[in-house]
Amino acid sequence: MDFLPSFPTLLAFAAATLLLAATPGPDMTLSISRALAQGKKAALFVVLGTSLGIVVHTMLVAFGVSALITASPTAFLILKTGGAAYLLWLAVHAIRYGSKFSVNKVEASMGTPLVNISSGFWVNLLNPKVIIFFMTFLPQFVSAGDPAVTQKLLFLGFCFIVIGMPVNAAVVFTADWLAGWLQNNKKILRGMDFTFAGVFSVFAAKILLTQAR
Repeated sequence: MDFLPSFPTLLAFAAATLLLAATPGPDMTLSISRALAQGKKAALFVVLGTSLGIVVHTMLVAFGVSALITASPTAFLILKTGGAAYLLWLAVHAIRYGSKFSVNKVEASMGTPLVNISSGFWVNLLNPKVIIFFMTFLPQFVSAGDPAVTQKLLFLGFCFIVIGMPVNAAVVFTADWLAGWLQNNKKILRGMDFTFAGVFSVFAAKILLTQAR
């Protein structure tokens, strides 16, 4: 099967992916925040959404669209402005609708699967750092002259999702396990709302400072 990389390449890719999956980012921050506010089910839908965002980025890299986006100053400016604005919206959302509500009330009003999937999807899709990361990370494991380069990039992108999802799920279950204790410590939980808001704001600033080259 031409789309399969060599076994050593696959091992190196898996090791790098595990390390990167454990690195905090806007997607992990969102899933932890949602796990604490609404429970593990809602957070797992967020993880599903972020994975769908990775599917899109994989397709973009494999077929060269990401290179076109980052080569166009206007397109890149629109992308990173939209991504930063979305993260700032999440920061405001964390403060306004965080742990000050009961878990049941949050689940009833804002915790639909579609909302959580959409949140995870957009937080990855509108992050130009993810585009740049995939443009620089995935091609390291293929040869430019390989006739099956597109298929291999697609295969590696989906491997990234398969390897990363258990890591993200483990983070969600850990956060959900702590949620019961945190619910009895409202001041700590409320402080975490502001912490998440601050982290989202920092990521928004970093996105705005991202350069295409």
